[in-house]
Amino acid sequence: MTSCTDDPTNDGITPASSVRWALAGLCLSMLLPSLGTSIANVALPTLAQVFVAPFQQVQWVILAYLLAITILIVGIGRLGDIAGRRRVLLAGLVVFVVASALCGLAPSLWWLIAARAAQGLGAAVLMALTMAFVGETVPKQRTGSAIGLLGAMSAIGTALGPSLGGIAIAWLGWRAIFLVNIPLGLLAFFLAHHFLPVDRDTPKTDRPGFDALGTLLLAGALAAYALAMTIGRGHFGTLNATLLTLALTGIVLFVFTEAKVASPLIPLAAFRNFEFSANLAMNTLVSTIMMATLVVSPFYLSRALGLNAAFVGMVMSIGPVVSALTGAPAGRLVDRLGAPFVVIVGLIEMAVGTVALSVLPAMFGVAGYIAAIAVLTPGYQLFQAANNTAVMTGIPSDRRGVVSGLLSLSRNLGLITGASVMGAVFSFAAMTTDITTAGPEAVATGMQVTFAVAAALTAVAIAIAVQGRALAMRPPPRGDRSA
Repeated sequence: MTSCTDDPTNDGITPASSVRWALAGLCLSMLLPSLGTSIANVALPTLAQVFVAPFQQVQWVILAYLLAITILIVGIGRLGDIAGRRRVLLAGLVVFVVASALCGLAPSLWWLIAARAAQGLGAAVLMALTMAFVGETVPKQRTGSAIGLLGAMSAIGTALGPSLGGIAIAWLGWRAIFLVNIPLGLLAFFLAHHFLPVDRDTPKTDRPGFDALGTLLLAGALAAYALAMTIGRGHFGTLNATLLTLALTGIVLFVFTEAKVASPLIPLAAFRNFEFSANLAMNTLVSTIMMATLVVSPFYLSRALGLNAAFVGMVMSIGPVVSALTGAPAGRLVDRLGAPFVVIVGLIEMAVGTVALSVLPAMFGVAGYIAAIAVLTPGYQLFQAANNTAVMTGIPSDRRGVVSGLLSLSRNLGLITGASVMGAVFSFAAMTTDITTAGPEAVATGMQVTFAVAAALTAVAIAIAVQGRALAMRPPPRGDRSA
């Protein structure tokens, strides 16, 4: 059998069939983490009944998974760079499959939560390393297309989760939503094992050391920040302030540590490059904006427009479906037109979409909402494909894992921040502390204000992109832009 392992350098002689199978394995590896998030959301009411537990406890089935990903993703990316991305990815797939089985066999809620944290560890490996393999398996001229395809697979996982989860629970019970990951994970393992490039073994004396202290400090800071943004369900109190203070302290200690160690987790010099820092900042802003659609839309569709739960689910599935359909074409556009230009085009389309979400639903109801989402989500896919390509292009092989981890981390931080901040904006604009009891007019006002704020954030992202484009047109400065 001829495989990508025959040519780990990807110098152009890797057989096209092997590239396709390798990309198929990467697509499955990208699908699993997003499916693991969205398929579990639909099960929360069922889990609350099965385990006779309040929502505050059951929500940890979701939070444990997301926190594990957020805390571990950068360190795992760096571990892949040092120990070998293929072997770490294969180990991550094993962890994900075993943890999925433990979730499906869970006899208690706390067992399930612990297993979900382990599943989050496996998901962090997949999210950190999948994109890092693109440069080793796909010809350079097709990088945008491959990254766009991976983005489409992530969107498919998000879109497929609620419907697949609902069917699985109705026919087979709640355990099936976790067990379904097992055959998918085993197939991904088979493809990755046979078709991904074999890791190059280097003498231990030549390998950089793993920054354990820096990894622990960053993980602690990220954990404190994530908890500050999720505990309290939008109500900011003393505990949230304490956690934010701990997060800030952890980041300060992390910076001091990274400046002194011989082999830092994240070389701080990388952030002096405006283009690299701008790409990460824009990714966080855009993820914050997109999270607003998930936080606000269910309340607006149900309370302001009076849709029942089934219809709300159908309308909200339109966004992920559009994203799934436009991900691969967005990647092809990046290959043709260049990443910096497509980043700006995608952000402009997102700006139009956020303004439309602020205006059109009030004028045309469900049709206005769908029209606005149909503009916003393709813009998001254009941005994602272009921004991810811009970040990953030109990164040295020994840093692709940690850079891919940073890219995924910036997205996760945006999602976590968006859930808290945009939810708070929504509640403030609706002039209520409990949005579930707000009247239709208050919810409609909250929708308009929230997406007006989202439009302003998009304008900030556009300004960053334009500045980055202007700097890119100048002669390149001395120094390495890699992380």
